[in-house]
Amino acid sequence: MVFRLSIALVVLLVLAAGIAPDPFNEVVRGGLVHIIRSAGWMYLLVVFITLSFLLYLAFGRLGSLRIGGEDAEPDFSNASWMSMLFAAGMGIGLVFWGAAEPVSHFVTPPEGLAPQSMDAARASMRYAFFHWGLHPWAIYALIGLAMAWFQFNRNGRGLISDLLQPLIGTHHRGWIGTVVNVAAVVATAIGVATTLGFGTIQIAAGLERVFGIHAGAPLQLTIIAVAFVLYMASTASGVHRGIKWLSNFNLGLAAVLLALVLVLGPTAFIFDTFTTTIGSYLNQLVTMSLRMSPFSGSTWVADWTIFYWAWWIAWAPFVGSFIARVSRGRSIREFVLGVVIAPSVLGFLWFSVFGGTALWSQIFGHVDLVQALATGYETVLFTMFDSLPMPTVLSVIALVLLMIFFVTSADSAVLVLASMSTDEAGDPPLSRRIIWGVAIALIAAVLLLAGGLDALQGMITIAALPFALLMLAVMWSLYRVLDTEYQLQHRRARRARQMMDAWIEREIAAQEETRDEASRADT
Repeated sequence: MVFRLSIALVVLLVLAAGIAPDPFNEVVRGGLVHIIRSAGWMYLLVVFITLSFLLYLAFGRLGSLRIGGEDAEPDFSNASWMSMLFAAGMGIGLVFWGAAEPVSHFVTPPEGLAPQSMDAARASMRYAFFHWGLHPWAIYALIGLAMAWFQFNRNGRGLISDLLQPLIGTHHRGWIGTVVNVAAVVATAIGVATTLGFGTIQIAAGLERVFGIHAGAPLQLTIIAVAFVLYMASTASGVHRGIKWLSNFNLGLAAVLLALVLVLGPTAFIFDTFTTTIGSYLNQLVTMSLRMSPFSGSTWVADWTIFYWAWWIAWAPFVGSFIARVSRGRSIREFVLGVVIAPSVLGFLWFSVFGGTALWSQIFGHVDLVQALATGYETVLFTMFDSLPMPTVLSVIALVLLMIFFVTSADSAVLVLASMSTDEAGDPPLSRRIIWGVAIALIAAVLLLAGGLDALQGMITIAALPFALLMLAVMWSLYRVLDTEYQLQHRRARRARQMMDAWIEREIAAQEETRDEASRADT
């Protein structure tokens, strides 16, 4: 039922966006403006509560509970686990925005700061950290932890509706659960397809800049076709082979590119930027988390922070489901530290290297990234490479990195879509993975040709509002089951201690009785 309804809805939405992109876009834009104006504050509050809740779980009494049971062991090494988290969660976005977002904030800064000033430069890095740091990973971690717990500790099916079972009882298998699951699958499918479409545009722009190949429709369709073959081959081989191998290779390649830019770029400036921005980020974390602009009327928060939060929330079923599949055997404390803290630090380092180098290049006149920004976000990274030694080598590595991040995001999405549209737990059938793999490739291609990507991107932002409310319900549901499990384990441990104490007392009594008998025999 979920599979058929999801496919039908996805087809209808894509047809609407592809056949009549302008009217569809107008309707979506109007709804988006209304949602942000009336409920923008809700996105900020829900995400801040989510981060606070995850930190409470990690450092509180529930942190020692283990996904899969008390004796469960991790299925993947720490390195492979982190690689898959990073690749599925944000890989392609970091490459795309690593240089472009700080430059954009530098030109159009928040908080009423003067454009292209030193204050704007500092704020640009701080907000890049903010948008790609603890908050988005907390969103992913909440859904991932809940799905992992209900799947591995309560024999769930790996579906979003299972997370509500403690609150709505058996209705999670009824029509309410079906509606929740269909909404999650449709949001994931459209979100993945639009992201693949934008990734295709960036890869095409890079190929045009480096190799002179015209970035038109034929090149874009070729990129989608090549990516389709690669991600279907990876998906067919499963999590333990293709996805793991690609993620490990990609993380290594990302480290190479990061190290090259760090060494070839302004190394001391980058480290100064990293330490300074970490301090200001932590110092103003709460202020940025809850900041709206009711008095100035500025749309900056809506254009950036609220849009980002809505986008992460809409993607949470996809990324959370994948995180759940690869996190069995981790304690809650280990899970939160691994999913929230560690990737955030890696993201901070990435933005310090690429964003810091971009700002250094712009401020000190090495290259005009403001002009590059005017031609499109996708050109900023490759223009920045022109200010460094070996620009062609750096550009080629970035293109390979983009392509593999493209593939790892797609193969993870295919696996998750197939799982979320299957009622049975465990690995979904290969036929269903193939159907979803073909579907998202066709959606991306159709929308690229018809120009409907922007409309569907806005629609995902609107769809995130009910998911924001769902996150509050998931937090309450998860707390209830974790607290119940903690109490059960606490009682079992107490009974075990009591039994051990009773056994020790019996042994002591028996030994004393033996000594007394021996003493009487001697006398």
